[in-house]
Amino acid sequence: MHDQTGKTTSQRWPTEIRLSSDKRRLNVSFDDGSASSITAELLRVESPSAEVQGHGAGQKTTPAGKRNVTISRIDPVGNYAIRIAFSDGHDTGLFTWEILHHYGQRHDSLMADYESRLNDAGQSRG
Repeated sequence: MHDQTGKTTSQRWPTEIRLSSDKRRLNVSFDDGSASSITAELLRVESPSAEVQGHGAGQKTTPAGKRNVTISRIDPVGNYAIRIAFSDGHDTGLFTWEILHHYGQRHDSLMADYESRLNDAGQSRG
């Protein structure tokens, strides 16, 4: 189902995307009233890029040593996503509104899963 703007009514749209002054958190508010603060570290290690997610099932990587990564730049991509450039040079992931909402709502569990994968690999957040 679509509304007058052409978006599907189940989609969440950001009303504000703001980078924290230390560039370590992305604060996002949505039109459904939800708001979250997502760390640059989580955005980097869960980047929806082929470099991180792989090209198929079972190919996801777990980047280590990203505790101190910051967000260098945020660029809009159409009216559906942003591209985030990180201080380590990574800039290929497109973060759709749904991905940002999902990461914000599941931040703690995604971070716990990330830390578990690092521990299993004998690596650290750095």
